[in-house]
Amino acid sequence: MMAVANRELATLSPWCAALAALVRAETPDLSTRQLAILMTVHLHKGPHTVRGLAQHLDISKPAVSRALDTLGGLDLVQRRRDPTDRRNVLIQGTPAGAVFLKDVASMIATAEASCCREPAEPEFAS
Repeated sequence: MMAVANRELATLSPWCAALAALVRAETPDLSTRQLAILMTVHLHKGPHTVRGLAQHLDISKPAVSRALDTLGGLDLVQRRRDPTDRRNVLIQGTPAGAVFLKDVASMIATAEASCCREPAEPEFAS
């Protein structure tokens, strides 16, 4: 049983290495929710709305709005009025958001390459 658990935990090694690189980088310190929203906006075809993002991620609209406030303040996404229906607000990615995600992708690729070269035996402090 313990060998299975260790094997399962070992699959987290690239993610752990990528997250460590991300927190060391001179980039905004985003929450998991903010990262999920940012990736959804940039990786999935829009148009995106607060309601649509909330439904896609199965989280509340206020949680999406708070995350968008932070992401917008960092210029990683932007809110725009829908030109066809001025009552709607559309969420769009920005060039800065695309660069941020490209950097994250590079960190993940580096972590995966590094973790795959050496046997992964995670060490956890007790």
